Amino acid sequence: MKKKTSFSTKGNSTAVGPLSIQRMLPNRYANKVGPFVFLDYVRPAVKETITKNGTGAHPHRGIATLTYILQGEVEHFDSAGNEAIIRSGGAQWMKAGNGIIHDENLNYDSQTESKFIQGFQFWINLPAKNKAEKPAHIAVQANEIPKKTFPNESGWLKVVVGSYEDLSSKIPNYSRQFLYHIQLKAGTQFSITMGNETEVAAFLPIQNVMLNDTEFQAGEFVEFDKVAGEIEIKNPSQIAIDILLFGGEEYTEPVVAEGPFVMNSQAEIANAYRDFYAGKYGEVKSMA
Repeated sequence: MKKKTSFSTKGNSTAVGPLSIQRMLPNRYANKVGPFVFLDYVRPAVKETITKNGTGAHPHRGIATLTYILQGEVEHFDSAGNEAIIRSGGAQWMKAGNGIIHDENLNYDSQTESKFIQGFQFWINLPAKNKAEKPAHIAVQANEIPKKTFPNESGWLKVVVGSYEDLSSKIPNYSRQFLYHIQLKAGTQFSITMGNETEVAAFLPIQNVMLNDTEFQAGEFVEFDKVAGEIEIKNPSQIAIDILLFGGEEYTEPVVAEGPFVMNSQAEIANAYRDFYAGKYGEVKSMA
C-alpha cells in the first residue's frame, strides 16, 4: 500500500545575510518531522566573493545542527574549540547539548571551478536526557557519506543520517532518524517502504518529482501520513532529479522552541537564555 500525502508547502522566503533562504520547517502545517524541527534551504546561487568573517556567531542549546552542502564550502568554528571545513557533498553535525556558540562561512568550493553554492541546514531535536550533555562536532566529507548505487546505474541513495540496508552514517543517532539524498536519472523510479508510526517528509530542491503517482513541483516540501507503506519516486523529466527524504520516530516529549534554543519547557528556555547571557557557552574566536 502506498503512503498518503498529509500536506505540501513551499515554505517561506527569507534572507540570512547575503544568502537567499527558503525556510521549509517549521511551516504552517507542521512544527517537526520525527526529531527534525527546522530546515533551511540555501537556494542555488553564484557567490563571487569570499566571506571570511562568518554569518554571525550565535548560540544553540538542546539540538544538533546538521549542515549538508551540495555545492560550496563551509567553514565551521565554535566555542568548544572545534574547527572544520567541508566541501561539496559533505556534511557537518554539531551537538549543541548544554550550550555552544558557533559561526560558519559559506563560500564557493575552492577545490572546483564552480562558484555555485547550494545546501541545507537542519536542526535535530535531542531527547531530554541528552540536552544537558557536552557539545560535540563531526565533519563528514563527501567520500565518507555511505552511498548505494541502484541497478543499471539508474540513480543512487546517500545515507547522510541514519541507516539504509547495510549502510550507516557516521553521524550519531539519539533516536530513530534518517536523512537520505536520492538521485534518479531520467525516466527511472525507486521505491522505499516506511514502517508504522514513522514520520517522513520529502523535499524537492530544483525539479518536479512524481511521488506515489502525484506530481509535485520544485521547491515543495511534502509530508506523508504515519501509516506503514510505500513511497514510490518517479522522475518525469529528461534530466536527473534530486530529492531529500527525512524523518524518524515521533518525538513525544514536550517541545518548546524560542530563538536558537529547543527545550522541553518554558523554564528551560529561560535557563538557556540566562546561561548564555552569563557567558556559560564560552566564546567563538574571530573568523576573520
